[in-house]
Amino acid sequence: MATFLRDLSYQYQWLYDSISGVAALSVGGESRFRQLALEGLAINRDTKILDLCCGSAQATKYLVKYSDNVTGLDASPLSLERSRRNVPAANYVEAFAENMPFGDNEFDLVHTSAALHEMKPMQLQEILQEVYRVLKPGGVFTLIDFHPPTNPLFWPGLTVFMWLFETETAWQLLDADLLSLLKEVGFKATLGQPTLYAGGSLQRIQVQK
Repeated sequence: MATFLRDLSYQYQWLYDSISGVAALSVGGESRFRQLALEGLAINRDTKILDLCCGSAQATKYLVKYSDNVTGLDASPLSLERSRRNVPAANYVEAFAENMPFGDNEFDLVHTSAALHEMKPMQLQEILQEVYRVLKPGGVFTLIDFHPPTNPLFWPGLTVFMWLFETETAWQLLDADLLSLLKEVGFKATLGQPTLYAGGSLQRIQVQK
């Protein structure tokens, strides 16, 4: 699954940005897509934020507008090199999301955008446990990722996109109940019901420790 275009999109930033921009049109454009997970949250300049699997800082650039204390984490040295160049106002850490080099109860907010679908089921479980560990009591985990479309008109576009650019883990996420997985690792409260966008093909979940 996935084609040579997936590798090219990670190799060339301009191609990734172009693909991302087109895909984000369904929710009002790239800027809105990157901020969907932040809607309704109380964030100030002192909020300690972790941008999990930050990539090339596509969402980090918006997080630093809200807070002076933003850390981006990613396992890719190439992505972090781009991140430091694109958004120098944040701090960056090279590490795997399932084994974060942070202490317990360290962050007020953990954010991730369109990254969890890259993870195998066991890896996803480990990452959610790590997110819970590094969040302060009362801290918030906010995410946006794929969801099975509720509008059948969106299935063909999502299928083509996933066939071109994604692996089997993205299909596995469509079958997963993320909210149940989050509750299993200890999250007790949801900040409202999960919100669906783009004909239900994207979901936003905000949970509190």
